[in-house]
Amino acid sequence: MFFASCLTECCVKSSTILRRVADGDAAALDECLDKYGGLVWSLARRLCQRHEDAEDSVQQIFVDVWRSAVKFDPERASEATYITMIARRRLIDSCRRRRRDLDAACLAEEPPAGDANHERRIDITDEAEHVHKYIEQLRPAERRVLELSINDGMSQSQVARALNLPLGTVKTHARRGLIRLRKLLEVDAADCILGVGA
Repeated sequence: MFFASCLTECCVKSSTILRRVADGDAAALDECLDKYGGLVWSLARRLCQRHEDAEDSVQQIFVDVWRSAVKFDPERASEATYITMIARRRLIDSCRRRRRDLDAACLAEEPPAGDANHERRIDITDEAEHVHKYIEQLRPAERRVLELSINDGMSQSQVARALNLPLGTVKTHARRGLIRLRKLLEVDAADCILGVGA
């Protein structure tokens, strides 16, 4: 009988904290933090990987407890059970949100610079080989001028000296060669779009 009365008195005392919190009693909120802070903190540390996340979660849990205190019904659950339920719900939501944020961040990340540079070099090499195939179809003088300009990086003046040609002639060969090359590439692009030769 003595134990039953002690248990009843204990339950009545503990249920009054959330009722007082619901009534706006600041002292009751402090009591709630003192009494259930350790419980909430242990749950947060178990479910949060980072210390900072656990601290944020504990703070948010007690904000939720303060907001939900009015819904507390001591006949349905003890205060500890009610607060644990709020804590678990908040922690599970936080974990899911962090996981979604992490997944979104991973998807948004660009590939490492080295990989992007490597892929770009491969693309440039492929394009150069493709263009070189059409340079072979140019007239010999046009081809030679463009090869020295593109492959050796010579200016038109240097090409003129290397080929012992007037600068005007080199410019003409370069212009005609580029026009012819552009036409060949346009025809090739049109064929690709129309599926010719595929």
